[in-house]
Amino acid sequence: MTADEALVAFLEWLAVEKRSSPLTVEAYRGDLSRFFGFMTTHLDGLPDMAGLGRISLRDLRAWLAYEQEQAQSSRAVREGRTTPDQAARTRARRVSAVRSFFRYLTRQQGVENPAVQLLGSPRVKKTLPRPLGRQDALSAPAGIAELAQTPMEQSRNTALFLLLYGCGLRISEGLNLNVGDLRDMDSSGVLRIRGKGGKERLVPVLPVVRAGLEAWRARHPMPEAASPLFVGVRGGRLQPAVAQKAMREWRELSGLPAHVTPHALRHSFATHLMEGGADLRVIQELLGHASLSTTQRYTLADEAHLLDVWTRAHPRAQLASTASKEKTQG
Repeated sequence: MTADEALVAFLEWLAVEKRSSPLTVEAYRGDLSRFFGFMTTHLDGLPDMAGLGRISLRDLRAWLAYEQEQAQSSRAVREGRTTPDQAARTRARRVSAVRSFFRYLTRQQGVENPAVQLLGSPRVKKTLPRPLGRQDALSAPAGIAELAQTPMEQSRNTALFLLLYGCGLRISEGLNLNVGDLRDMDSSGVLRIRGKGGKERLVPVLPVVRAGLEAWRARHPMPEAASPLFVGVRGGRLQPAVAQKAMREWRELSGLPAHVTPHALRHSFATHLMEGGADLRVIQELLGHASLSTTQRYTLADEAHLLDVWTRAHPRAQLASTASKEKTQG
């Protein structure tokens, strides 16, 4: 097997065995193609399978230095269309792609290269979720729908954005639903959501969300079970860019910041649940996070919630609060 054949086999394994999304597979294809392109020049030819196992830490660091040089000299950075931190995130993703590929070689092809695990990943800033305020999140579905051109689009947009905020879905999860997926909602009040990696989870549907979905189903131009739940003007599955554009227009008219996107409604769902006292494990299940550490970002973002928990739970805080009340009364 050649290195190119190993790459094809790895991408097929990602798509079939790991059930990674098409976007993830394409990102890995591009990242690894860049890596192979550099190594072909750096090593005077694309290494064979044995040669992949002999790539040294010095070679890997040379590749990462090349990637950094390319990022610093890119037109996007010079024109301010991307930031050094965003460029570092891209390089970190490429390192992750290379590590995943070599792990695959070790487990599936018997080719080991310990140098890959010694390669450091670029440091990136930890980002915290930026949710909408409660009132903005509540008014978003109706506000976005008001800007639609037709009654059908208004009903569709109301249902879609109620669903994103009310159930905490990724936009891809909402747009991948079919009309037939509403049967679970009809019988048990939940939706079966297929998330990343094909993992399924059950999400309860609030009455207001259910009402929005039922109103949209009554107007749906193609009510067959196999039809996409959210359709565009030509009857095909609604594209994310259309939903993003609708929210962007509402955001700009409302004077809201650029981070107010469909995905921010998912952040709002989690943050507002946490502010209401929901258990972190429950939020993890509802969001479909594989790791609790991903969900814990919402704890870090919610400083007011942390302060409230500290005030109610810590003995010293309770003593201080009691003393303050006694001093005021005295």
